[in-house]
Amino acid sequence: MDDGSKQTQRMTVGLDLGDRYTYLCLLDTESGEVIEERRLRTTPGALKRRFESEQRLRIAIEAGTHSPWVSRLLEQECGHEVLVANARKVKLIYAAKNKSDKLDAENLARLARVDPKLLYPLKHRGEDSQAHLAIIRSREALVGCRTQLVNHVRGAVKSFGHRLPKCPARSFHKKAPSHIPEALWAALGPILEQIGSLTERIRDYERQLEAISKEHYPETDLLRQVEGIGLLTALSFVLTLEDPSRFAKSRSVGAYLGLVPATDQSGDRDPQKHISKEGDEMLRKLLVGSAHYILGPFGSDSDLRRHGQRIASRGGKNAKKRAVVAVARKLSVLLHHLWITGELYERLHNTQRSEGRAA
Repeated sequence: MDDGSKQTQRMTVGLDLGDRYTYLCLLDTESGEVIEERRLRTTPGALKRRFESEQRLRIAIEAGTHSPWVSRLLEQECGHEVLVANARKVKLIYAAKNKSDKLDAENLARLARVDPKLLYPLKHRGEDSQAHLAIIRSREALVGCRTQLVNHVRGAVKSFGHRLPKCPARSFHKKAPSHIPEALWAALGPILEQIGSLTERIRDYERQLEAISKEHYPETDLLRQVEGIGLLTALSFVLTLEDPSRFAKSRSVGAYLGLVPATDQSGDRDPQKHISKEGDEMLRKLLVGSAHYILGPFGSDSDLRRHGQRIASRGGKNAKKRAVVAVARKLSVLLHHLWITGELYERLHNTQRSEGRAA
């Protein structure tokens, strides 16, 4: 932080960001008195005009569609302290009985004035990282569309008493046509063409991501040493965490990605709960998918696989699901460790060390 950040801000601002308009509430930090309330257009020009010549302020906004670019503008171009509130954790705002944009802006300002930690502030990634991650999410959107269309074709063919052969989605548009009844061609022919077009667009995205990974994120090669970790998972991990030094311990990454059990402890009451599912949903799903591969029939012997197998062997309800989540959590810790240290990955490092001690 610069020297100005060490000074106590005389004013605290809450901004409730809307798609068209933003509501502003300006408080005197010492007295808590409302100094200004107004509505601004949610555009870079309007926000810059209002805040670029202002003394350094503490500004609280909620995480949302507009918060990445707004936080960068106010912080980097206007020089203010920006707190991006985790909307899901600020119950005073999302669960309020008497809710309005004006009140939300004031509540944000008052929470920031009293203690910024009450906002559970988030840190948005940089513009380049956000743009590269957008390519991954766009590819993911096309994959979802293709899956829906493939399922539609299979369902329509079944309704005519036929069944399409199993094949990967990327080759479906080539293998399915010879098995489709003639009566369905008028209905399904255009959809098969669309599936083929989507597959080509998905390949284009994958080629872009491969080039981006090599040019901008060589550290992904370290992560791809681990069996089951491909380009998408490695690049998503790097882009989501962005700065590995944010985490003092690699074990914290599992909690950050929502792969640890939620807690609801009070007195003697401490129930066992499911994982919190906080953090980035797409990356969590990718890690779980990698865990499935590691524990599946094609996974080779490794510390990760043995860890999951031990948990699954305990039996009980949902033992296999717990094993998959446990491997995904351990995988997130391992990837962060490899990223920080730059070490070569050894599949049976822990096992060999234990055997050495026993000997």
